[in-house]
Amino acid sequence: MGESFTIQISSNLVKQLADDGEKLKKKTRKPKTKTQRENKSAQANVHQKPISSDPDVVKGPAATGWPVQPPLFMPVPPQPQPAITELDAIRSVLKESEKVLERLQKQEENMLQEVTQKAKDLHDKEFKLPNQKPIPCLDERDACVKCYKEHEKDPLNCANVVQNFAECARRVKKQVGLVDK
Repeated sequence: MGESFTIQISSNLVKQLADDGEKLKKKTRKPKTKTQRENKSAQANVHQKPISSDPDVVKGPAATGWPVQPPLFMPVPPQPQPAITELDAIRSVLKESEKVLERLQKQEENMLQEVTQKAKDLHDKEFKLPNQKPIPCLDERDACVKCYKEHEKDPLNCANVVQNFAECARRVKKQVGLVDK
């Protein structure tokens, strides 16, 4: 029931249906001959009863009942050909529209997957952490910090450790200098 559609009826179809109705009306009327009219008027005079003022007395031919007439069968006119062709045309256009809709839905699904994948790739490239380089001389630095904590009152005992840290820093500085050139 959720489906809705529109059907347009052309003015030619309306005219054709109206013309068919007039043709049927003309066909159903039968001319009466003079002899039939005279016979009916004679029969009407025979069946009539005198009218009285007494309300209990039954009046006229209505009291005897209406004569039973055989049922009247009217032929059902066949559907006009243009209406059928118009309906066929509408149905074919509807089928084509449904096929186009299915193709568009498939195309939309494919494009949605493609766009989602590209967005994911861009997001990964944009927000990817750069390659983290290890911090040089990390071990020597940790050794210096540890030594100073152990020898708070006498920091001169850590001279060798500090000298190793300084030497490592010079080596790294030379390597970076060579790479930049």
